[in-house]
Amino acid sequence: MNISERAHKLHFNSFVVDTHCDTLMKICNSWEPRARHLMGIEKPYDVSQENASLHLDIPKMKRGGLNLQFFAVYLEPKYKPFGSLKRTLEGFDAFYQMLEKSPEVKFIKSYEDALEAQKQNSLAGLLSIEGGEALEGSLSALRMLYKLGLRCIGLTWNQRNRIAEGVGDCLSGGGLTIFGRELIREMNKLGVIVDVSHLSEPGFWDVIKYSSKPIIASHSNAKAICNHVRNLTDEQIKALAKNGGVMGMNFYRSFVKDGQDVTVEHLIDHIDHICNLVGPDHVGIGSDFDGITSAPDGLEDVSCIPILTEGLVKRGYDDESIKKVLGENYIRVLKETL
Repeated sequence: MNISERAHKLHFNSFVVDTHCDTLMKICNSWEPRARHLMGIEKPYDVSQENASLHLDIPKMKRGGLNLQFFAVYLEPKYKPFGSLKRTLEGFDAFYQMLEKSPEVKFIKSYEDALEAQKQNSLAGLLSIEGGEALEGSLSALRMLYKLGLRCIGLTWNQRNRIAEGVGDCLSGGGLTIFGRELIREMNKLGVIVDVSHLSEPGFWDVIKYSSKPIIASHSNAKAICNHVRNLTDEQIKALAKNGGVMGMNFYRSFVKDGQDVTVEHLIDHIDHICNLVGPDHVGIGSDFDGITSAPDGLEDVSCIPILTEGLVKRGYDDESIKKVLGENYIRVLKETL
């Protein structure tokens, strides 16, 4: 069996997890006639069908062997601070409509749901939020969104909010607010995953201090390989690993490598670095598809993810380690958090 054959068999016999895409945002925007005109599309997106202008849809997920996708509701700046909860509910509506049109996609609300999807090697979706503004400073809002299926929250985007500062608005050096600390405790109690991507470094260290459950950095890379503010330092990566967490490799070219030529190999350099630093138990995939303008050559959309597996095989990773990176590490986090 050659490398390509081994990689293909391994990939499609693994349970593949991606912890971040912004496809729901694209769907919501496509509901607006003026936005459709700017997008150059005639009707709203239907992800049950092939869409040339989307990185992710159900047919592409099937071709790419992607099993579980975390679907994030991204809150654009125009919905902050007013309109955040309304926009979040619109994103949830887009997720529910997707499930109605694609009944083969299982709604993941618990570890048991994920385990069943893994046993059946089926398609699945987990509902998340990118930006704690959605809660509008209310734990009651968190509890009600949980009842609707919310299972992961990215505490900030790049700006400061009622929870903490984002990486683009980190001037005071402050960490979590009082509400932010209360929120972490309530998320741990309910079973909602804490996501630190986009969070300021002081906020990150507060999350490490206050979270009793494993956390994730759903779409962040290694700063030692690409010195971008959105990536994590070695010290952060070590702390995340000690916490039992996982970080998902972001496919955005600017987070992978400086310069014009960015390939799958450069993304694997990040995986190499993290595995050498803390082992293969704390790295996964967090593509950021439909939220990024460009991905590494060879990873243009979700159907291309098997190429990443082939790259890992070529680098000499064993099957067990590759399966961890593709999804088993995240399944462990779901078991310990949900």
